[in-house]
Amino acid sequence: MNHVLCIWTFIYFIVTSACSAQERQTPSWPKLLQPGDTIMFVAPAGVVDRDQLMLAKKRLEERGYHVIMRDDLFSVEGYLAGSDERRAEELMQAFRDPEVDAIFPARGGYGVMRILELLDFDVIRQNPKLVTGFSDITALHSALNKQAGLISFHSPNPTWGLGSEENLPPFAAKYFFRAVEENPEGPQDYVIEIPADVPQPVSLGTGTTRGRLTGGNLSLIAALEGTPYGIDTQDAILLIEDIGEAPYRIDRMLQQLKLTGKLNQIRGAILGQFTKTEEREENEIEDPRFSAEGVLRQYFEPLGIPVLMNFPIGHHEMNCTLPLGGEVEIDANKGTLTVMGAKP
Repeated sequence: MNHVLCIWTFIYFIVTSACSAQERQTPSWPKLLQPGDTIMFVAPAGVVDRDQLMLAKKRLEERGYHVIMRDDLFSVEGYLAGSDERRAEELMQAFRDPEVDAIFPARGGYGVMRILELLDFDVIRQNPKLVTGFSDITALHSALNKQAGLISFHSPNPTWGLGSEENLPPFAAKYFFRAVEENPEGPQDYVIEIPADVPQPVSLGTGTTRGRLTGGNLSLIAALEGTPYGIDTQDAILLIEDIGEAPYRIDRMLQQLKLTGKLNQIRGAILGQFTKTEEREENEIEDPRFSAEGVLRQYFEPLGIPVLMNFPIGHHEMNCTLPLGGEVEIDANKGTLTVMGAKP
């Protein structure tokens, strides 16, 4: 009996290992942008502000891009930009259209999770496009990476930055266009250089590590756990950020990732901006271990891996663009993050 059990255990190990390897196949880079390309605005989540989006459109066109959108993009259905069917069909139209080079979701908010089951990932896999965005767009990033093997970009949304009166600040603009535009000199590694007026990273742990970047908005990461679209953290660099979440909520979501074993799988982490945490705090707690920063330290310091905390990414005007599914390197000794050369 023990002999038979060992054989079945061995077979199970081989099969599950093969499946895991298949799931963790190297994601592919989309074609990067150059002036003259076509960008399609879509609204897969919350209701879109027309003035902000039209300003973003104007600015991208001044940079040399052709920007298109559907007439029904400004639809309203409760807190959503139209029905689930409308939003899913719009997104699939963008992937199917051979004239579209990039897909820019107009904003986050909420709604992407409602359309994931309506997307055709076979079509997406056959028609890879450059996709940007953050916040609720994390759900789309995770699904594209997991189900279509497509690298996408955690970046400002058109209505958060490009569509604001102030426009993207120089730091955010520099790394947005550095990430999504084709480099005339070809793929190259580049270090994120952080000027004095931008949030400064704090190193936890020591040493250098390199891995595939995964993650995004912590609330969405937690919500996707247990679904076919949840993030894969095996040997990855985890990126997290959030807004309006009290420390105990951040604690709960990180504990969920810990209990699933996903925190123990990572090689390093980038802890972005956790803004407006006081908006969800019911009682003031003086113990610094239970501030947002204190909770992050509780989970990531014991891991003994290179971590950059307070990195300028997330719900903050200084929102750095990084490739989800692409390879990055953390040097905790120097406090630096390097994006490894893309190979489209």
